[in-house]
Amino acid sequence: MKQRATAVWKGSLKEGSGKITTHSKVLDGSEYSFKTRFENGKGTNPDELLAAAHAGCFAMALSNILGSKGYTPKSLQAEAAVTMDADKLEITESHLTLKADIPEIDNDKFMECASDAKENCPMSKVLNCKITLDAELL
Repeated sequence: MKQRATAVWKGSLKEGSGKITTHSKVLDGSEYSFKTRFENGKGTNPDELLAAAHAGCFAMALSNILGSKGYTPKSLQAEAAVTMDADKLEITESHLTLKADIPEIDNDKFMECASDAKENCPMSKVLNCKITLDAELL
């Protein structure tokens, strides 16, 4: 299965800007620029999109792992914070934070499943950076 997105960039790095569109049109001409990536400009940026993809993928992987062990989560709230080293232009870390409501699971089994998802979700496998996790069972 292939997923597609298109980015169109115009101009220099610092003064230029771009627009990102996904095949589904969930993002449809969403603006991004140097300011949205390295300052606090309005719009998205590749790092934010990577964080969203990692958080979503991790939550789906964890749901799958839990289901294979007989647990159905009420709620998995996952956040990913992606760190960019601006000097090296390198993503150095993705830190996952999880708050989970899973009936009838003990903390050891929960942590085992969360760690498995952190290591084995497709986005984690493709990232070439340190991946950390803070997980809380509610």
